[in-house]
Amino acid sequence: MRVLVVGAGGVGSAAAGIAARRSFFTLFVVADYSLDRAVRAVDAVADPRFVAAQVDASSSAAISDLCREHGITHVLNAVDPRFVLPVFEGALAAGADYLDMAMSLSHPHPTDPYRLTGEKLGDAQFAAAPSWEAAGRLALVGIGVEPGLSDIFARYAADHLFSRVDEVGIRDGGNLVVEGYDFAPSFSVWTTIEECLNPPVIWEKDRGWYTTVPLSEPEVFDFPGGIGPVECVHVEHEEVLLIPRWVDAGKVTFKYGLGSEFIEVLRTLHKLGLDSTDPVHVGAATVSPRDVVAAVLPDPATLGDKMTGKTCAGTVVTGLGLDGEPREVYLYHLVDNEWSMSEYGAQAVVWQTAVNPIVALELLSSGTWQGSGVLGPEAFDPVPFLGKLVEYGTPWEIREQ
Repeated sequence: MRVLVVGAGGVGSAAAGIAARRSFFTLFVVADYSLDRAVRAVDAVADPRFVAAQVDASSSAAISDLCREHGITHVLNAVDPRFVLPVFEGALAAGADYLDMAMSLSHPHPTDPYRLTGEKLGDAQFAAAPSWEAAGRLALVGIGVEPGLSDIFARYAADHLFSRVDEVGIRDGGNLVVEGYDFAPSFSVWTTIEECLNPPVIWEKDRGWYTTVPLSEPEVFDFPGGIGPVECVHVEHEEVLLIPRWVDAGKVTFKYGLGSEFIEVLRTLHKLGLDSTDPVHVGAATVSPRDVVAAVLPDPATLGDKMTGKTCAGTVVTGLGLDGEPREVYLYHLVDNEWSMSEYGAQAVVWQTAVNPIVALELLSSGTWQGSGVLGPEAFDPVPFLGKLVEYGTPWEIREQ
């Protein structure tokens, strides 16, 4: 296996550090628009299988050219969702398989955005599924932690814990604190704004996909691992678009444990128009307000040594157990920032995201997972994945609710 990682930011660099401890590949190219950043990621692993390269992720031709130059078999997309389609298209053009951790962007319904879906997350990728199938190539989409591991939890619960699944609810939260900052998101603020302020999508079997108001229906969820209660709200996320395609569930939701302070900051950004991606003129410059917000906040990848606490990603499943009795469980994965920093030099959120595509790549390399077309994580057997996650030293758990 010869892997190309597009993006040498927090997740791409963490993926390189995790992969360096495995033997399933012969080449691992780390590419970024900034060659210096790619070189830093490669130097950090000090492994001759790793090579740095420069690439423009907005150009499908540049992606395919780089794939051909290095004989790439698998492309891992670790840049933000704006660049999903060119990387996705470039991989197919080069005859490579593809993995990502976030899917192609949505576009709200033009007249009724808080009730009806417009173009949904991943629609553009699923529309290309026949081309991938015809080429015999696999696009494994949404294989980070959320989406990704959370979807695998849903499939595992449906296969092994329940006779009927009434609802799958993804619940993500943490108690991470960054010393010296009043406000410092632990993940890309560009992506966070995108998913939190777009109309959230909900799935119901008798209704299909529909939308609601951003940051709505708050609930306090008690997270394990000492995190405790965190306010969670509806946000747009890929699981709701992926899970119903392969898991028979009555309802699917995603709620993010943002906490009341973060929710208020997002609402303020929206009121001021600072969440917009439409360029505005500022003197002689033309800038996107959201890009300005991202530029003035610290890079999440640099915050690990100032961060304390844990992050938790998980899936609540309710329905009837295998004995026919009502059951509710929370399948979850915890990462302590102190552990991820000491073990890998990566902060908890980016490490938790990055480990899952590396596990998936190893399963694809061995042939344990196989497929063609555009498929989500829940299209595959979850048991080998969850076993491999434990092998990587990062166990998952189940809590009866």
